[in-house]
Amino acid sequence: MPGWSVPVAFGILILVYALIVFEVVHRALAASLGGIAAVISLHVVGSGPDLSAIMTWIDWETIGLLIGMMVMVDILSKTGLFEWAAVQAYAQSGGSIWRLSFILCTITAIFSALLDNVTTILLIVPVTIQISKVLEIDPVALIIAEVMFSNIGGAATQIGDPPNIIIGAQLSSQSLSGTDLASQSIGFSDFIIHVAPAVLIAMIPAFWLLKKLEAKGLSGSRIRNIELLRIKYGIKDIELLKKSGIILILVIIAFFLHSAYPHPLFSVATIAIAGAVIMLLVTSPHKVEEQLDSVEWTTIIFFAGLFIMIHGLEYMGLIDKIAELISSTIAKASEENRLMVAILLLLWVSAIASAFIDNIPYTATMVPVVIELAQDPELQLPLGPLAWALALGACLGGNGTIIGASANVVAAGLAEESGNDISFNRFFKTGFPIMILTLFISTIYCVIRYAMEWSSNLIPAVLILILTIASLSLSPMVYKDPSFPSNKTLLSRDISVESE
Repeated sequence: MPGWSVPVAFGILILVYALIVFEVVHRALAASLGGIAAVISLHVVGSGPDLSAIMTWIDWETIGLLIGMMVMVDILSKTGLFEWAAVQAYAQSGGSIWRLSFILCTITAIFSALLDNVTTILLIVPVTIQISKVLEIDPVALIIAEVMFSNIGGAATQIGDPPNIIIGAQLSSQSLSGTDLASQSIGFSDFIIHVAPAVLIAMIPAFWLLKKLEAKGLSGSRIRNIELLRIKYGIKDIELLKKSGIILILVIIAFFLHSAYPHPLFSVATIAIAGAVIMLLVTSPHKVEEQLDSVEWTTIIFFAGLFIMIHGLEYMGLIDKIAELISSTIAKASEENRLMVAILLLLWVSAIASAFIDNIPYTATMVPVVIELAQDPELQLPLGPLAWALALGACLGGNGTIIGASANVVAAGLAEESGNDISFNRFFKTGFPIMILTLFISTIYCVIRYAMEWSSNLIPAVLILILTIASLSLSPMVYKDPSFPSNKTLLSRDISVESE
């Protein structure tokens, strides 16, 4: 590649972000223009891809998962399940919008750790939209909060976020077999032991900051007659719910089995598409066109354009340049500070990069760099801490902007479909500060645990102490205010008031 290819790639990236930030055009069109510009630039330098090559740049796993889940969620929405779930969540919140947000965010974080965060958002956001309709509140603050904790929770396990999946696969015992790093390979349990503690510690301050940043949207209360709500927003079609619910449960079980026993013939996209087809056959075999209208095609187009653009910029050398700068900076550090410098660089550069470019190709590019750093006899860096820094940076960095992670884009598309747009700036005002806070906490965690060589036996005790103190400090934010009526009182009330 000529020397000007990297500056041109950076210019394309800046141009696309300017179009999105200032809302000059729809983000789907901006990403498509970026993809076209990247392909044209590659043709100018004489290494332009043909159409078949470009099609391989699109992550069809993500596209298939989105389409399949969107179809299934739309069929489920016709049963009244989401309205029913909204009423149950309201009943548990005691009328407090903040307590409701805490419940939804906690559920989202747990689900994102067990499933992938895109699937979680596809399941949770429709419920949130229905809750907002029932309580007559703006859903944007709730949706943004859920996205934050989807990305945070997804970082805790190997299957929760695409960067972790990539890291776990390329640094597994099978991938490193026969190399000098075979004894340092990582597996599913290693993510829970090393990354999950950082996530748990970061979640409590993140809740606190979220309440400060979204004080207007997540404060106050809504008092509704719970019995009337249950009558008005009950299950509409029990037979449809039984059929579609069983299929969705089987799909989720298949997701779990796939994560435990991966097989190339049964990817998450294959499972989701198969589930959607079976659900269509069982519930509405003659309404396929109607159901396909439920797919968020602007979101699909955005992802396709984004994948093409990022892969084009990757071929132009942009991501390799970032990796080269990281490696050279680490090599310049003194021996006693080298691991600390490596952790800091991998955490923060990965986070900033993941906030502004898709973290999937970035992570795929950085894993070989991490392996090279760990194999360098002069640097003598352990593989594990480098992998955990990369994982935390790539996953938590997704909260930085609305296009920093796939879950963000999906949530924005669902919100837009319901008539509630989430702009780049609106998301940035909440997401970027939370990204900085969680990264700061992760930095302290990684430096203390790895660079300062704390005894691993002390970590569980310290973690329990921190979580206990944090939980006590958080309890005033999530307790049920005695001024809120009890469920018994709610049953007898048919008024609607708002208290700030």
